[in-house]
Amino acid sequence: MSDFIETLCAQVEACARSGTALRPQGAGSKHFYGGPLQGEALDMRAHSGILEYEPTELVITAKAGTPLAEIEAALAENRQELAFEPPRFSAESTLGGTICAGLSGPGRLARGPVKDYVLGCTVVDGKGQMLHFGGTVMKNVAGYDVSRMLPGSMGTLCIAVDLSIKVMPLAPAGATLRFDFNQNEAISQINTWLGQPLPISASSWENGVLWVRLRGAQAAVTAAIQTMGGEVVAEEVASAYWLSLRDQTHGFFKTSADIWRLAVPPTTHDLGLEGDMLMEWAGGQRWLKAVPGLSADMIRGAASRAGGHATLYRTESSDARLNAFQMPSAAMLTLQRRLKQELDPVGILSPQRIAPIL
Repeated sequence: MSDFIETLCAQVEACARSGTALRPQGAGSKHFYGGPLQGEALDMRAHSGILEYEPTELVITAKAGTPLAEIEAALAENRQELAFEPPRFSAESTLGGTICAGLSGPGRLARGPVKDYVLGCTVVDGKGQMLHFGGTVMKNVAGYDVSRMLPGSMGTLCIAVDLSIKVMPLAPAGATLRFDFNQNEAISQINTWLGQPLPISASSWENGVLWVRLRGAQAAVTAAIQTMGGEVVAEEVASAYWLSLRDQTHGFFKTSADIWRLAVPPTTHDLGLEGDMLMEWAGGQRWLKAVPGLSADMIRGAASRAGGHATLYRTESSDARLNAFQMPSAAMLTLQRRLKQELDPVGILSPQRIAPIL
């Protein structure tokens, strides 16, 4: 056990005895997300470095404080990537913060969410105990479900120490197509295409324009272009567009207005909510800049009726952050709080960060 981890365990144990709240963090680039920040900041950036990386195994293991840029640079040298394309809000964003936030970029459409890529982890719980879950290879599934609890936990359950992440090879070819569709046409068309053997890796719709990214073998990409039609976007324009969505530097996100993140079944047509809308993941993720007068209850009601939920993603209101997340079903809430009780019985880790749930 390193000096850092030994000190960390002792610190958490002492805080549990005194009831002192702790808030694990990396670069702090996602402080805007979730409930209000509470507790003494616990900077994990001193615990940094790649522990193991064997490109042929498609797994990288690194300390939680390792800069995401360092991880991605090592992968790029071997033409590999983090398939879920996590947003990078800062050049100093860390692996631990990235995984625990649970946010995915455009690549989630084809490659799945963050939780599908966490193969194993070492964590410190709210009692100061170091625990190990999962493994470093895909076939080792022992504790895999426990490892998957980390994405989206926002530091409320435990402190991520080391992480083993599945990585993927870069696609050999790609292209982006653009189409003029209204919202409902775009939803219907992209979901129809997804039911066909087409190498679609990402989609986005805004202001009457549907963008579709193709990735795969050159022959498959060429055939898809012929089948789908549309306008082929210049590579540099397409690359900049998808990058702006991934890192949320796109103009849509440059606002002081509240931004809501809605997760609904992809085939759900227009929810009838007033405000600017940007859709990703074939309609499964919808960003909304609501107009004045459109209440949280109205937004969450529309998402619930569609079979989904809504999160207040960005706001300048500290009071509103106390209800950033939508309450899950009674059964799910019981499970989440039971897990919190098991791992952090005193409740010292990131209180209210997943407000009002945990």
